[in-house]
Amino acid sequence: MSVISLILLGWIAAAALMALLWLVQLRTGDAGIVDVAWAAGVGLLSAGFAALSPGLASRQWMVLAVVLVWALRLAGYVLVRVLTLPEDGRYTALKQQWGSQATWKMFRFYQLQALGVVLFALPILIALRNPEPLAFLDWIGLLIGLFSIAGESIADWQLSRFRSRPENRGQVCDRGLWRYSRHPNYFFEWLHWWAYVCFAISHWPWGTLTLLGPLTMWYLITRVTGIPPTEAQSLKSRGEAYRRYQQTTSPFFPWFPRNIPKATG
Repeated sequence: MSVISLILLGWIAAAALMALLWLVQLRTGDAGIVDVAWAAGVGLLSAGFAALSPGLASRQWMVLAVVLVWALRLAGYVLVRVLTLPEDGRYTALKQQWGSQATWKMFRFYQLQALGVVLFALPILIALRNPEPLAFLDWIGLLIGLFSIAGESIADWQLSRFRSRPENRGQVCDRGLWRYSRHPNYFFEWLHWWAYVCFAISHWPWGTLTLLGPLTMWYLITRVTGIPPTEAQSLKSRGEAYRRYQQTTSPFFPWFPRNIPKATG
């Protein structure tokens, strides 16, 4: 199948899935299921793209190894959170902001997520269709993919462990990877998308389109749905403790914390 046909088919499938899950969230009252569907949708589309696309078989297996491990881990982690915790504060705030129009605006939001699934599956599709022989960059891509998945898994585990202890209620997690970045999970998520650039860049000029993955993810994380609402919610719930954490800790790229002298007087 052609790339255009695959993209259209993928969009129809993603739109149908998001419409179904929109109905589910109407019943449950928890919109966070969209995050599960986003990760799982990218993984499912990628598997379908691999089955329907020409390309170098050995590279396709490498790409699938990265994307399916990433999708299963992330979708599983978010699903457990959705099933065991209250609705993500970002979605609660959106519903309050939208008021009486929340139902249909949430439907539009879910359909935008369907477009996002297709957008982020596109770099993977290009990597899967790369016909060039395996090269050094492919192995770098595999290492980046597996390293970033491991890093994000550790960051999520450390945060979950911190929050599970009653004595940490209302406190800021500044331990482990969270000592060096306020959002190590977002950093490793962004890093993961560079793996597909490495897998595809040798297929000139189409491989350059895979740069849309990390560039778009950077924009979303730092400007839209990632850091801004997360930090706003953290400031609201943790106040001065989180404000001090902002002063001492890198917002995104892991780095050594700064020493901020305590006020005296």
